[in-house]
Amino acid sequence: MTTIRQDDFIQSIADALQYISYYHPKDFIQALYSAYQKEQSPAAKDAMAQILINSRMCAEGRRPICQDTGIVTVFLKIGMDVRWDAKLDVGEMVNQGVRRAYLQPDNVLRASILADPAGKRINTKDNTPAVIHMDLVAGDKVEVELAAKGGGSEAKAKFIMLNPSDSIVDWVMKTVPTMGAGWCPPGILGIGIGGTAEKAMILAKQACMSSIDIQDLLARGPVNALEELRLELYDKVNALGLGAQGLGGLTTVLDVKILDYPTHAANKPVAMIPNCAATRHAHFVLDGSGPALLTPPKLTDWPVITQAAGNARRVDIDTLTKQDIADWRPGETLLLSGTLLTGRDAAHKRIVDLLHKGEPLPEGVDFKDKFIYYVGPVDPVRDEVVGPAGPTTATRMDGFTDTVLAQTGLLGMIGKAERGPAALRAIEKHRSVYLIAVGGAAYLVSKAIRKSRVVAFPELGMEAIHEFVVEDMPVTVAVDSRGESIHDTAPKYWQSRIGKIPVTVV
Repeated sequence: MTTIRQDDFIQSIADALQYISYYHPKDFIQALYSAYQKEQSPAAKDAMAQILINSRMCAEGRRPICQDTGIVTVFLKIGMDVRWDAKLDVGEMVNQGVRRAYLQPDNVLRASILADPAGKRINTKDNTPAVIHMDLVAGDKVEVELAAKGGGSEAKAKFIMLNPSDSIVDWVMKTVPTMGAGWCPPGILGIGIGGTAEKAMILAKQACMSSIDIQDLLARGPVNALEELRLELYDKVNALGLGAQGLGGLTTVLDVKILDYPTHAANKPVAMIPNCAATRHAHFVLDGSGPALLTPPKLTDWPVITQAAGNARRVDIDTLTKQDIADWRPGETLLLSGTLLTGRDAAHKRIVDLLHKGEPLPEGVDFKDKFIYYVGPVDPVRDEVVGPAGPTTATRMDGFTDTVLAQTGLLGMIGKAERGPAALRAIEKHRSVYLIAVGGAAYLVSKAIRKSRVVAFPELGMEAIHEFVVEDMPVTVAVDSRGESIHDTAPKYWQSRIGKIPVTVV
């Protein structure tokens, strides 16, 4: 009989969540660096460089890899011979560990969890509750797998109930292009097959937390049908040419992981969940000897990469006009300096509500000839101006875009991933532009922010409107003033260049 003490369990959860906030798994770094070395698309290669540089900076500075520090998912295997020395139940202990981790003053993590999700959507302030899965198993230990899953990649989760004779490969190949770039590739595709609808989704989530080993599998060859399926999907998904951040390139996925479970004869449930470039997960076992000890990686595990400005155009965003941005073209790299405002979902809704009512925007919020950055930053610690501040998925703001561009004089927007048809029409109509920063490079981006202050809606927490003064903030032109999008053109070019999948011309 093993005794697990309450505080050992709580502290282990907290330590693991802190650990994964700033340390990428070693296998991820190795796989990404290998893909970086092979990449031929300049835009995708630069995006990978930023992710790798950011990863090393976070390991050195012990600050979050991504500003979205995730929703916590925990899988527990509790041995039936375990005895608990605890006053809290297991779920309460997990949540206390989450609370302790996210409120850790030396590395504050962003609280993103909202209660009353169909109603008032009120931030719980400490990122609780976690999503917890528990199994009672034979043995006298507690095995823990946990992850902090970003909202952008979680939003791209897919599920289908196929007929038994339907092709899983066909469904995946049809579905991946519809996911866009909001999940921040390159990453991992987790696929769950079988069971029931909810079991398939759980399997897909667990698959995301497996180690990357596709190159080993390629070297030794498959020994069963699931391994054959992994290799086929890895090859075909990368042949789509989506590339890092959707910018077109050779690598979209670093691995495809699959778990399965027996299912009903009439069914073939299939779930797919992508894991982003901020892959964060940890695995440990408690045996009653104390809290888990997670060994920090060595800095030599990270490649040393220096990002070169190259042909990047330096831009003073305080003096820009529509005429100045008219010659920017998709794929061009810019280094922005000057003042911009931030705003994401909640702030946009409030802004548009005020505009519809004919009421003025809050004092300090003037978008005339300015850029808005779609971001919800982490709170600063120590001498930081702002915490990690990478972009959020821009498509969530598409429904507001035409109104904001028409009524505020906004010049351009900065976010991540593609824009939808409505936003593209609005950008072309108003001769605006849309730029992207690299998702998964939040700490690197934050170092370009020299000043920060909240100017409106402070009660929204991380969704408040901030004013940032930036210097040489790296961005890529994604949509130009004519409405041409790199997320439309580049993947088609690279799919054609790779040449394994015919390009469909609409």
